[in-house]
Amino acid sequence: MTFSPEEPVESLVLHTTDNGVSWITLNRPEAMNAVTWDQRERVIALLDDASADPDVRAVVITATGKGFCAGADLRGTPAARAEPVTGDVARTIRRGAQRFVTAVLDCEKPVIAAVNGVAAGIGAHLAFACDLVLAAESARFIEVFVRRGLVPDGGGAYLLPRLVGPQRAKELMFFGDALSAAGAERMGLVNRVVAAQELEKTAREWAGRLAQGPTRTLALTKQLVNASLDTDRASAFAAEAAAVEIAMTTRDANEGVASFVERRTPEYRGR
Repeated sequence: MTFSPEEPVESLVLHTTDNGVSWITLNRPEAMNAVTWDQRERVIALLDDASADPDVRAVVITATGKGFCAGADLRGTPAARAEPVTGDVARTIRRGAQRFVTAVLDCEKPVIAAVNGVAAGIGAHLAFACDLVLAAESARFIEVFVRRGLVPDGGGAYLLPRLVGPQRAKELMFFGDALSAAGAERMGLVNRVVAAQELEKTAREWAGRLAQGPTRTLALTKQLVNASLDTDRASAFAAEAAAVEIAMTTRDANEGVASFVERRTPEYRGR
């Protein structure tokens, strides 16, 4: 299969909802799932839909073939002006790669990356922005930008130091070497490495557990954790207190307390 502008984006980014889990699957295996502008826009829209849909309680992002996402494919990007001016590139990054990663970080449902193969450039940052990362043994992560003489985009210089510290982040970004799934797990970039044939099964198990959880509480917890490294202690504690109060107004919190008192398993409904 070769890419053409007429090919419907729905076939290039597959989407299904199963038992409260939104599955977003990049589907350009012949291109190692390098993402075009249209594909990014569809993923952003699907994540936004997941946030708004109370029946969606977890999200999995994965891909077909041997690649998770080989980076950005600039085909389909809105045409540049004949005489570019200062600010054009920065605007393109804000509207493209940064919105792509922000959509994952801001999604109100927990997002799992099921990394089936190579994740390079913005593809690596897409995975690192997810709340939990599962990787097949064959997965590789590559900060490919330096190989092209480029500065990392898509939030890489924001995400990586928060995950592995500044020295490790610089090592990955300065050299651009491929990092194995096992190496990524040792660094803390990956939660768990599994055999390729176990990746989807494990993702379904994890997503299923999340989909049975107190969805609004998970959203508030995600928000607190994501903001924790960007704020001072007083602000973090104030945000925590507010989040706890909001959570206590949900049906799931009431169910959690009631089930504890009644010594039974809680039945959360994501409300």
